Amino acid sequence: MFEDLLPAVERGIMDAAGSIPVVFKGIERTFEKGSTQANPSRHDYHELTYLRSGKAEFEIEGRRVTLEKGGTVVIRPHMSHMIRIQDKYADMLVLYFGFAQLSPDTTVSRDHSFRTTNVAPRPLENFINFAYGKDVPEGEKNLDPFLLIKGRSRQDIASLVDRILRESHQEAYGRELMMQLLAMELLVALARGLREEWEESLRVRTGKARELVRIARNFIVENHDRDISVADAAGYVFLSQGYFTRAFRDETGMSPMTFLMQVRVDHACKLLEQKDIKVSGVAAQVGFSSPQRFNAAFRKHIGKTPMEYRRTVLAKKEGQHHE
Repeated sequence: MFEDLLPAVERGIMDAAGSIPVVFKGIERTFEKGSTQANPSRHDYHELTYLRSGKAEFEIEGRRVTLEKGGTVVIRPHMSHMIRIQDKYADMLVLYFGFAQLSPDTTVSRDHSFRTTNVAPRPLENFINFAYGKDVPEGEKNLDPFLLIKGRSRQDIASLVDRILRESHQEAYGRELMMQLLAMELLVALARGLREEWEESLRVRTGKARELVRIARNFIVENHDRDISVADAAGYVFLSQGYFTRAFRDETGMSPMTFLMQVRVDHACKLLEQKDIKVSGVAAQVGFSSPQRFNAAFRKHIGKTPMEYRRTVLAKKEGQHHE
């Protein structure tokens, strides 16, 4: 019975979307600073790269784009591209995927390889239209040689890419069906990410100070674990740093830097309640460049060092446990 389920699912997706997303290969890569490809790469299928840590510069069809921790770039088929590493190292997950158009006589082998010549790169917009539930209006379509995802969807995308890689490395029951469903979910997450970023850019172009500050606050919350600055937040909403700082203070009663430190410290407090995470590890996870900076900021906001806070919280939990 299970053998009949996968083809039925595939036919259903094909009928609804016009094609089936297929992941052909998934790999993990780590590069050291200064690493540069000797020659440009060019693939027949879409290449998705999610940067788990570090900073890398991509040159795609002559255009340069910088990818930082948490960012995702999708390079379209047949586009020449190179990578240069700008941080100490860069750790990334890479997937190669395309869209299969199944013919009536198509069969799928037990290892999920298609016995058909009709597997070819197709425009990603075709599937995005399906994910939106409607055609993407002209002007919203992105026909650049690459797609860049930096917003709220980045964590969902990272989780799905990681699951696809893990699933591809094991021979578990239902592996083929799970890979197909995860690939489908990944493409929907990409479509949502592109939609969110388009809507965000529209609000930036037409919004007033209050709306821009709200967008910047979300940017700070979503990226507090990275090495971001007030200039980064101001640039995200296309404002000068001075104007942005005044508008932010008027709307929130605090400076953007104070808000960033507060978000980081609040996150650190939750992590410090877990005694198996080192204080230095907490500092790195919430975006501080060194334990010293973390200690100073934490003491300023909480009135205690991180270690003192941890002892107080754990002692209180222990007391409640014995009551």
